[in-house]
Amino acid sequence: MNQTLKRTLQQQQPRAHSATGCKQAPGVIVPVVNLKRCEGKGDCLVVCPEDVFEIRRIDDADYQSLGMLNKFKLRVHGMHVAYTPNADACRACGLCVTACPEHAITLARAAA
Repeated sequence: MNQTLKRTLQQQQPRAHSATGCKQAPGVIVPVVNLKRCEGKGDCLVVCPEDVFEIRRIDDADYQSLGMLNKFKLRVHGMHVAYTPNADACRACGLCVTACPEHAITLARAAA
């Protein structure tokens, strides 16, 4: 997602939480995005105080692993999904889980 679009989304929905309110140390819990549910709307990107998420075109390998119905759904919604390139910065505040209208995000313990 380009920076202009990210700024526009953030201006439309200002962050409701600061990083100081999250009690978990970074990297213990990470967000997991279910690509079968994600529509790339960007609500997670807007509310995350740690910049864990990015919205971008789905990777070819991820796209190929989906079933026919999920592929169709992605095409309808623009082929964009949420990825977590900075998952190790997550402090488990849970704002992304609450904000996601598709319920595509869960929090899980980071792999050791």
